[in-house]
Amino acid sequence: MFDGDFTRRRMIAVGGGVAAAGLLVQGAAALGQSTGPAATGKPMPDGVDLPANPPATVQPGSVGFAIIGLGDYALKQIMPRFAQSGRAHIAAIVSGNPAKLKQVGDAYGVPESARYSYDSFAQIATNPAVEAVYIILPTGLHAEWAERAFAAGKHVLCEKPMALSGAECERMIAASQRANRKLMIAYRCHFEPYNMAAMALMEDDAVGALRLIRTEHSYRMGPTTPSENWRVSRALAGGGPLEDYGIYGLQAALYLSGEMPESISAATYRPANDPRFAEIFAHVSAQLRFPSGATAHVVTSYDSAGLNMVEARGTEGVLKMQPATNYGGNTLTLEAGRNRQELTPGDSEVQFARQLDHLASAIRDNTPIITPGEMGLRDLRLIEAIYASAASGQTVRLNPDATMRR
Repeated sequence: MFDGDFTRRRMIAVGGGVAAAGLLVQGAAALGQSTGPAATGKPMPDGVDLPANPPATVQPGSVGFAIIGLGDYALKQIMPRFAQSGRAHIAAIVSGNPAKLKQVGDAYGVPESARYSYDSFAQIATNPAVEAVYIILPTGLHAEWAERAFAAGKHVLCEKPMALSGAECERMIAASQRANRKLMIAYRCHFEPYNMAAMALMEDDAVGALRLIRTEHSYRMGPTTPSENWRVSRALAGGGPLEDYGIYGLQAALYLSGEMPESISAATYRPANDPRFAEIFAHVSAQLRFPSGATAHVVTSYDSAGLNMVEARGTEGVLKMQPATNYGGNTLTLEAGRNRQELTPGDSEVQFARQLDHLASAIRDNTPIITPGEMGLRDLRLIEAIYASAASGQTVRLNPDATMRR
């Protein structure tokens, strides 16, 4: 089971309080707007491999989860990993597609009474088998469904990014506090062996005094439009690649440096007459400056050759990860002088089950959550600052809680 003890860097990663209201994502808000989003039932994704037999009997003390949203990520990555979890199981599913509810429910042995539509979701409050929900919906729906889950008395694990704005994040945290229920953000890399090893190495000053972090998370998206793909819809995805893919690089810059940036300079790019980018940016780049004098360059794109890379360079060496934040197959290399170590701290795929077990442990044992709502709020404030800098063409200075200085 994952060790939930806090380190100095993780305490810094959570950041400050939640009192100050976040601004709307300024750069993204300047783009085209879609109508207000709503959860709808989509067809079964291609390539889903449902279990041939329902899962084995639930272990005593296991926490029952309801999966909200039966899309590609839920069906291909998250739901199969419950079989590897020691403390969590699927107790209910939520979708707007009745045929998919039946097919998935039958495959996972979910009782018909625990298969909810988006319209009937409120009934989940009377189901004692469900203690937590995992929100795997487009980002623009996170705040609404987190509030609904808390109103039903359930704990919440929410996919990243937490929401579309700091203000939405604050609403979610307030709802969690009113309901006296846990709120965790699904930052899976905090449970992934290579990233955990990289955090430990940086904590031990393995590269000496940190000077530079470089991250890039990019790929070239195929032809699409906002009506076909929620990731290019402003109302559902925000500004685009930064919230979806680039947030891994932003997170890495924080958990490897162990610092909060004091200023941010950023730029965005959107090509003209490209249906993919009618509402979102194609590229976002940002430079973060930390109080120690170290800097981080964070780059993300939906329109460049694929790269998943994190590098931390210090006075005595360099830590390299490529790929850095994949579901599996990550690498970690430490170079110091003429010495080069290729480290293999474990199987990257355990990150999913560890993440589930972490919230289950927080529920059962009241242990601290290392990726709480406050971390999600911090990251949305930084994203807002990145867009504000890009929109103004000026450096944005930050307070310790990631709010922008006035």
